[in-house]
Amino acid sequence: MAKKIRVLECIRQGQIGGGESHLLSLVQNLDKAKFEPIVLSFTEGPMVEKLREMGIDCHVIYTTKPFDISKWKAVKKFIKEKKPDIIHAHGTRANSNVLRPAKSLKIPVIYTVHGWSFHQDQKPWVKKMRIMGESYLTSNSDLNISVSASNQQSGKEVIRSFNSVVSNNGIDPLHFNADTISKDIRKELGIANDDIVVLFIARFTSHKQPLPLIHAFAKALKKEPRLKLLMVGDGDDKEKAKQIVSDYKLEERIVLQPFRSDVKDILAAGDIFVLPSLWEGLPIGLLEAMAMGKAIVATNVDGTKEVIQNNINGLLIETSSLIDNLADAIVKLSKDAELRNSFGSKAKERINETYNAVNMTREIESIYSDFFYRTNKPTHGI
Repeated sequence: MAKKIRVLECIRQGQIGGGESHLLSLVQNLDKAKFEPIVLSFTEGPMVEKLREMGIDCHVIYTTKPFDISKWKAVKKFIKEKKPDIIHAHGTRANSNVLRPAKSLKIPVIYTVHGWSFHQDQKPWVKKMRIMGESYLTSNSDLNISVSASNQQSGKEVIRSFNSVVSNNGIDPLHFNADTISKDIRKELGIANDDIVVLFIARFTSHKQPLPLIHAFAKALKKEPRLKLLMVGDGDDKEKAKQIVSDYKLEERIVLQPFRSDVKDILAAGDIFVLPSLWEGLPIGLLEAMAMGKAIVATNVDGTKEVIQNNINGLLIETSSLIDNLADAIVKLSKDAELRNSFGSKAKERINETYNAVNMTREIESIYSDFFYRTNKPTHGI
């Protein structure tokens, strides 16, 4: 019997965001007869708890900093103990803290770019430093994976040496299915049946743009008083969001919730899903909402524009004049139930056809196997 390929999956945090959901789906669907996954997270959180419940060997070395040299010794010691054949780093911060220790042990590293750390709204010197960091990570990793063709292209535009294979994110359409919900979130949160619920389920960080969404919602509410905004997540901008809601005196129309694991049930309670990000790799949250048949409003960026076909399975808006564009799109969909249903139906079809977690996992398994047998340098016994 062939030896299992031992893969160390590394992720920046234990909170569940896009990259973390991707890792959960990947680990859950891996063929355990052929692969042995181990997970290293750099913070505790619900993702770590879920993995441990699944019986996955999962460990935490705490840091919230990229390129945290003070942790590299501990990471190297951990890698030597676990003896992986391949290290798969998910995201910039994870790779920045495992690449050097892995290289010192001559263990190959696969780097999945879930979204570049550089983007257009950064100060020029910040963006330059981020590009230098990504150039270092991508050029020193043994293989790069882009989660969308747009993600790949945006890397090639600024990093001359960048090469990658494309493997789209995927989700489980059997799980994210409106027929399998277990909770009535509207009843739990006191949301009326005739309210038109706008959903934001993401980290409260500047690149996800939760604060402009609140301003846009306040404008849209003047034109459609049945609107209600449900925002789920945590992050650096959460306290600012609470203050803006208070300033508008919209506590009755905007519901703020912390991170919750019952995402499927929350999605079932909504009518319109909004993702106003400044950039994305290929957003898992968007795929989940589409699988649940939600009408989508999203920004015309990176991987998002590969999934959403404007005026076919959702609305794409520009990041310039974001508040006005968001408000107009929300009002348009709130006043047209038939259009919402049409978008939702076509979104669900798109997921079933193209963005399936099982297919994604089979692709990555193939990458692991080809990569392992091509390098043919098993590391058990280092």
